[in-house]
This record gives sequence, structure tokens and C-alpha cells, in this order.
Amino acid sequence: MARHQLRSTLRACIRGGVALSVAALLANAARAQDAPAATGIEHGRYLAIAGDCVACHTAPGGKPFAGGLDLKTPFGVITASNITSDKETGIGSWTFQQFDAAVRHGKGPSGNLYPAMPYTAYVKMTDADMADLWAYIRTVPPVSQKVVENKLPFPYNIRAALVVWNALFFDRTPFTPDSTRSAAVNRGAYLVEALEHCGICHTPKNALGHDSSATYQGTSLQGWHAPDLTNNDHTGLGTWSAEDIVTYLRSGTNRHTASSGPMTEVIVNSTQHLTDADLHAIAAYFKALPARTVDVPPPLPATNAQMVAGRREFLVQCSACHTSSGQGVANMIPTLQGNPAINAKSPDSLLNILLAGTTGPATAANPTGAGMPGFAWKLHDDQIANVLTYIRNSQGNAAPAVSAADVAKARKALGAQQVVWH
Repeated sequence: MARHQLRSTLRACIRGGVALSVAALLANAARAQDAPAATGIEHGRYLAIAGDCVACHTAPGGKPFAGGLDLKTPFGVITASNITSDKETGIGSWTFQQFDAAVRHGKGPSGNLYPAMPYTAYVKMTDADMADLWAYIRTVPPVSQKVVENKLPFPYNIRAALVVWNALFFDRTPFTPDSTRSAAVNRGAYLVEALEHCGICHTPKNALGHDSSATYQGTSLQGWHAPDLTNNDHTGLGTWSAEDIVTYLRSGTNRHTASSGPMTEVIVNSTQHLTDADLHAIAAYFKALPARTVDVPPPLPATNAQMVAGRREFLVQCSACHTSSGQGVANMIPTLQGNPAINAKSPDSLLNILLAGTTGPATAANPTGAGMPGFAWKLHDDQIANVLTYIRNSQGNAAPAVSAADVAKARKALGAQQVVWH
């Protein structure tokens, strides 16, 4: 299940070709998941969807699980492997022991795997789930596609160095239910920590790419900000109810927000297909996390020059959809009022969305999600900086100002269009 810790940056939009090619697979899984005691291949199919394996192992326009997707890491490019049943270019000749070694222990036929594949999370999977996942993976139709996985420059291309990385960071402790917690919370912990491996994107990393101690506190990953998932009212899920979490993971929207960028792909390919029981278990787990206090900066005064200019820009450019009060439209257009994603220290996702736009989530529960157009062609860097600064310091929000230099940097990184009028 190759996936990099920076996986969220690799999914800035739903890849249309991939979405169409896996539609049948997801539909079959959705039909199978409600069986009260699903086992073997069908349960393995469900586990593959819960792990969102197709997202990293499918190239844009490619066949499911045939690999070829370039994972752009801070250390260079790793290309996701072919995990179809093809014996020459896939894993059709593997044994269960080899599969288990790769998925849970980070050891492939050619040596140690890079933590681009989150074996640090999958190590928590149970023996029974591994057996069922293998039973399903063996049924994936063969696709002949040779993939050169390791494209890293020297010295990162030396796999032997991973022996040191694993010794420093790889915790091989299996998942153990907490006897003081409910069955639902324990199930949610297993889903979040192992299968869905949420911490891979939502936990800040150290200089060597391993999770820091700031679990689920959010981090920026090459153009997107994976938001804070802790229980705090300002930047996290403190104001969300358990049902808000369930609704969001099922449909991509709720009364607070709508998904964008990489998270939309997670919802479309994975979480919308989970059973209601599993979605509620995930919600129970997150709501059981300890409450966290964060430092809330004072909002900029309304008389601030950026605030004055930003308010004017907001009324002209944004109010038609988000309304002049920033209330938005429930379950379609996100509210801007007291929005934790807007209060995030990093404005990366906001810059990405405002410059390039975003595709709204299209799920079974929300088939006509509303998208947002990009404004890179229309607004100068200072105009975008002003409107974001206004949004982040009004309507119940408080967050650091955005500068024109921040916008210029994001525009360059995204390759976003320059303003075509003066």
C-alpha cells in the first residue's frame, strides 16, 4: 500500500480518469460492506478501500492498482508500485509472507521500503485483516506495467540508510484495545491509526520525515494544509459534533465546511464507502481525544488597511456565494464564520483554493457538490492577500495576516496564471 507521508500534496484534485475506472470497484465494495460478517475477499476489498490503496497505486488515467503515480517528497520522487496480480511487473508471484513483510514491516524483495508507504501505520493491522486484504489483492486483475520506483537522488537512494531510520522511528507495537474505552472508540482508534492512517497527513513531521509529538495538530504539505483534528474550538474539531464528523466523511460536506483538494479524494475513494458503524466509530474516537487549548491571536482591527481593502474585495468577489455575513449555504458552500480551517496558522489551503479553485465533493450522499473558481487570473497578489487577511480576522475568526509575498510564493509553486488585466 505505498503511500508517502506527504500524500495529501499528491491529490490536489480528483483524477477524473481514475475516478471513472475505479467506480465499479467502489460500487461493489459499497454493496458488500453491509454484510454482518463479511470475511475473506469481500472483507479484504473493504479493507483496501478503508486504506485508500487505490489513491496512491493508480496513476492519472491509469488502471487501478497498476502504480506509476509519482510521489513528490522533500527528498525526491518515489513512484508507487504496481500491486496488481501481474507476475512480471506486479506482485502476482508474491507469497503472503512477502506481502505482509511489505505492508506491515516495510521490507520488500529489493530491501527496505521507504516510509512513502505507511507501514508505520499498517503495522497496527491485525493478522486476520492482513489475511483478508491479501485474499482480495490476489483477485486484482493483472496489468503489465513496469514501474521504476526509486528515483531519489544520492544519498537518499541508498535503501540501507532506512535501517537507521527504522531503528530511530519505527514503532512495531501492534494495536491494542484500551480496556477503559468503549468498543466504538477502540474500533475508531484502529481505523484512524491503522487503516485510514490519518496521522500521516495531519501530524507535523520532523526533519527526517517522521511524526512529531504534536499528533493530529495539522501541518502544511506542499500547497495544502492538513487541518488540526484535535478537540479545540479555534483550529480543530472542538465545535464539531460526532454527527458533523460522520456527515463530512460520508458526503464531503456538513454544516461547517466542504472538503477540498486531497481530502475530497479521500472521501470519494474511501470514507464515503465505510459502514455507518465505522463512521460513527471514527467520530467517537476523535471526540474522545483530550480537549486542547490553543493560543488565539487578537484579530486585526477593522480599521487596519488590509482589513479595509479586504472587506471591499470580499463584498465584490465573495459575497454572492458566501453571503455578505460569510454564512455560506449549509452542506454546500462553507461558512466562513468561526471556521477552524480559516483560523489555521498556515493559509496554504486558502491560497491554493483562491488561486486555483477547487472541485466540490461529488459523493453518493452529495452528488452535486459546489466547486469554487480560481481567481489567479483576476486578482493581483495584494488583492488576494487583503481578502484572505479580512476573512481570517472577521466573522469570528482570528489568524495571522497574509502578505502579497505569501501569495506570490504560492502562485509560483502552483504555476498559477498571472493576472491578465491591469
